[in-house]
Amino acid sequence: MTDKIKDVAGKSKGLANEFREFIMRGNVMDMAVGVIIGGAFQKIISSLVDDIIMPIISILTGGIDFNNKFIVLDGGAYATLEEAKEAGAATLNYGTFITVVINFILMALVIFLLVKCMNSVSNKFAKEKAEAPATTKICPRCKSEINIEATRCPHCTSELS
Repeated sequence: MTDKIKDVAGKSKGLANEFREFIMRGNVMDMAVGVIIGGAFQKIISSLVDDIIMPIISILTGGIDFNNKFIVLDGGAYATLEEAKEAGAATLNYGTFITVVINFILMALVIFLLVKCMNSVSNKFAKEKAEAPATTKICPRCKSEINIEATRCPHCTSELS
């Protein structure tokens, strides 16, 4: 397979040049920035859920530590999940799964509330922009856009009422 590709005009481009054009497109760069910002945002949301919201839920549930809820499949008895893992026991970690599901629901809720807030602010600014008084009008004769205070159309010279 050749590393030369013909463009629309029939000129051949090197694979490296075509790749450079692809990478430099705006949508690829926007996506890269979005992924980086998303990673940083995910850390903020994780900290909010793990460090603020989950301790409150722990207080409300009487201090239940879901991470230590497990079933030992080989029949042994262990006080904590860490002990079972150190012993090499096969475990069904349903508590960890419950914790991950709760974290997901809380993260989804926080993101939903954040997006809702952002949309509210965006709508407020859009309404303020839409409510701005008109500065132009349309001439009824020639349909040209003219100043709102004009008494005569500058295009067709017709009198405006």
